[in-house]
Amino acid sequence: MKTRHAVAFAIAGAALGALAVEGLHAQAKPPVYVVNEIDVTDKAGFQTYAEAQSKLIQKHGGRYVIRGGKIVATLAGTPPSDRYTVYMFDNQDSMQAWRDDPAQKDGLATRDKVGKFRSFVVEGLSK
Repeated sequence: MKTRHAVAFAIAGAALGALAVEGLHAQAKPPVYVVNEIDVTDKAGFQTYAEAQSKLIQKHGGRYVIRGGKIVATLAGTPPSDRYTVYMFDNQDSMQAWRDDPAQKDGLATRDKVGKFRSFVVEGLSK
């Protein structure tokens, strides 16, 4: 009788463990990437904007993947004419906290004065 109980408890424990792991995987949120194509119209102003934005991105856990890197080849279409950046946040909530930060209000006003931006957010693959 004891053996049956031990086996039943072992099976129940394994099932509960599997459900817990499945629940944790379901809660994992994919990273998001912010992609910017930028035509800089005021280089000095852009530098000031970029430095402030970098601090704000880092404050919310973001990190740059590309920051104005050299284009090594054009595979299709035309490359961005001036500058481009890609930065990553661990999830959409972190990205949204960055966008909702009160410092963004000044940043966005400055951004519109120093360049023309095409920006969008892309969901990455789950970990």
